[in-house]
Amino acid sequence: MAISNSNFYEDLPALNIPVSKLVGDIGNFHQVPENWHIVAADIKNSTDAIANGKHNSVNLIATGCVIAMINIAYEAKINIPFFFGGDGAVTIVPEEILQETLAVLQKHKRNTQKNFKLELKTGSLPVKTIYKENIQLKIAKLKVNADMDIPIVLGDALHYAEDLIKHTLPKQEIVPNSKALNLDGMECKWDKIKPPKKNQEVVSLIVVSRDDQETSKVFSEVLKAIDDIYGSPKRRKPISVNRLKLKANLRKINDEMKAKLGRFYLPYMFKSWIIGKYGKHIWLKKENGKNYLKKMVALADTLVIDGRINTVISGTPQQREALTGYLDNLEDSGKIKYGIYVSEESIMSCYVRNISTHEHIHFVDGGNGGYTKAAKSLKRKL
Repeated sequence: MAISNSNFYEDLPALNIPVSKLVGDIGNFHQVPENWHIVAADIKNSTDAIANGKHNSVNLIATGCVIAMINIAYEAKINIPFFFGGDGAVTIVPEEILQETLAVLQKHKRNTQKNFKLELKTGSLPVKTIYKENIQLKIAKLKVNADMDIPIVLGDALHYAEDLIKHTLPKQEIVPNSKALNLDGMECKWDKIKPPKKNQEVVSLIVVSRDDQETSKVFSEVLKAIDDIYGSPKRRKPISVNRLKLKANLRKINDEMKAKLGRFYLPYMFKSWIIGKYGKHIWLKKENGKNYLKKMVALADTLVIDGRINTVISGTPQQREALTGYLDNLEDSGKIKYGIYVSEESIMSCYVRNISTHEHIHFVDGGNGGYTKAAKSLKRKL
């Protein structure tokens, strides 16, 4: 029986094994408590927005979604699983912080409409409802490295809930509260990031299993194949210190400010511009800045398994051709469907709670809306 308390996710063991082995053993997974809720936020018509050159805005808004939800949980001293998706975010939260989470998303939604003229669809679905529909929702925790754990979910529950919230569920009554939208820790100071080596490209990949009963086995095989073709997660990471450039573009800083604060604030604009212009010579030369950069690459979140495999990797065109050849064979046999998008860079947005204690995580997407375009490619197949 599933544990039924707010410490459920905190108490899950973080498994320090290759992700392909973790996924391949269903015994590593646990049922989420029935009294928890799936909360989703998704940007409506994000594909069109990206096609119209708004990929930076889409990424900022999605980052704001996940950080708003993390901060509510952090204030309540609750650890929750969260999933960044490029054009939105999903979390699973206990009953006690559900209304606060929905309320802050509502405020982020209003800010998004006002400043970016984009619509956010937000809402929640009880885990109990998922189980009544006989939809699988199993979760494990992977220890990526000494400073970072990530949730791994098997089953279609999160995407089922997200689809209902976007298209079917009636508008939810949200209990109003006075709590301000808190996006503390949200930072997007880095410009587009080229792959570590000159002959490389950035691949955004989404893989879906066609049979819930076989997902564990199939995902294990796919993740092992990615390891075999591209090398270890560390080797294929698209982020490297030598390719990082601070952002001094006033338009991008203005967008970041509007996403985070909801308004123009000159001191914020000036400070961000100074960091972007001179930070490489001042801040990043200090011990704190050097340590931050070293940890940042390790804490870059390039793998999300939310019932699907979502990953951003760097490698050569030849490696990508080997991977797509392998995936095509699996697709032809009816085991998977996949979507892929290739770009020349990646983009990274950050949640920095404390630089000194390495309490930060960095959300990575392929350039030009990589995840969103990979999802569009996948939708055509589905």
